[in-house]
Amino acid sequence: MTQYVGNRAVVLGGSIVGTLAARVLSEFYREVVVVDRDTVLDVYSLRKGVPHAAHAHAFHSRGYDNVMELFPDLPADLDKHGIPQPDLGHMRWYFNAQLLQRTTTGLRSIGAQRPIIEGILRAKVAALPNVIYREKTEVLSLLASEDGARISGVRISPVGASGEESELEADLVIDTTGRGSRTPVWLEQLGYERPPEERMNIGLTYTTRLFHHRPGMLEDTQSVNPVASPAHPRGAFFGRVAPDTCILSLTGILGDKPPTDSEGFLDYVKSLPVSEVYDAVHDAEPMTDAVSFGFPASVRRHYESMARFPDRLFVLGDALCSFNPVYGQGMMVATIEVMALREHLSAGAHPDSAALRTELAAIVDDPWMISTSGDLDFPEVPGERSPEVLMGNEFIGKLTVAATQDPVLTDAFLHVAGLKRPLTSLMEPEIIERVEKHSPTV
Repeated sequence: MTQYVGNRAVVLGGSIVGTLAARVLSEFYREVVVVDRDTVLDVYSLRKGVPHAAHAHAFHSRGYDNVMELFPDLPADLDKHGIPQPDLGHMRWYFNAQLLQRTTTGLRSIGAQRPIIEGILRAKVAALPNVIYREKTEVLSLLASEDGARISGVRISPVGASGEESELEADLVIDTTGRGSRTPVWLEQLGYERPPEERMNIGLTYTTRLFHHRPGMLEDTQSVNPVASPAHPRGAFFGRVAPDTCILSLTGILGDKPPTDSEGFLDYVKSLPVSEVYDAVHDAEPMTDAVSFGFPASVRRHYESMARFPDRLFVLGDALCSFNPVYGQGMMVATIEVMALREHLSAGAHPDSAALRTELAAIVDDPWMISTSGDLDFPEVPGERSPEVLMGNEFIGKLTVAATQDPVLTDAFLHVAGLKRPLTSLMEPEIIERVEKHSPTV
């Protein structure tokens, strides 16, 4: 017989991280309720609540492993939809217009259109007997105990139906509502301070278009990824996401916006530092119009540093930390956070608030350092460049140059990028020796 931790857990937000959180919570609570403003069930296309879903997404490395642990039968669904699961080292990664040596890393990735993978996972979670989705429902505020020390639920209302408020009691509330999370406001309403925030202003714009796959396109790889760098600030992610479908997401920073008109879009593709993407799509048949999404800044909220914080409330995913999406970290980090929640619940009690908030912050530390340090490599990005950041960026630059000749370095770099090894692993003596061996002499 299942020994439940509590009667009801409520998840705010039914997107990917909310779906993963509901899957974990279903093991420990008699009932799990997912609340979302949108219609989310049986939706496999773009929806208003996820404006960035049109662009390239992937579960890389550690994210892939965690999702497979939660959904062991997922490969069959991916195969049914023709969704590739490539080795990261088999992709074509260009840094400073130079191709990293390709190698077999054992690091897998799910390369799918986000609405498709989101719909597949949500259908699996919605089918669990103790999970309920409350669609078209708005969360108005948090409910708390009389002394405000413990969150006891949420106040909700049907979208667009003022005056029809009700209370949804809960033993645990998880906020997965993304960048627009209102938890800071709700905490303030309960007499708490807002969490301290860090911002990294990057002025990123994604512009994405789908193309029909044709023979010869991406014939020896799942994706071609010219990564933006200070010398070549325009980047792209071009990959096959279904048997007949390829996605091309162009990236520009600091106000450089890839156009959405057909001619301007292709001109931008032609301006990339490698010709491979343009050669593939300049005369390909588009499946969609191009669409853009602006990402002004990476934002991290430090809930762990708050002197006072209510019990039975946790914040996950982009609501906790929203990373520059070009690093492919967001969904990957969210899976790690969800697995940490699972580990704490496995002790047989509600998670200790301070302990789990501290662990969630530690999970964010390395990927936040990777992405913000990488952003600071662009001279125009505002921010303090400590000696550690400057030396780290110089070393990563040398490493990626050396990795164009040494597949061991490609493997080491991708294991860190995939959050399978810590950032410090790149400073192991063997790695440093290989970098120096292949570094150009002056």
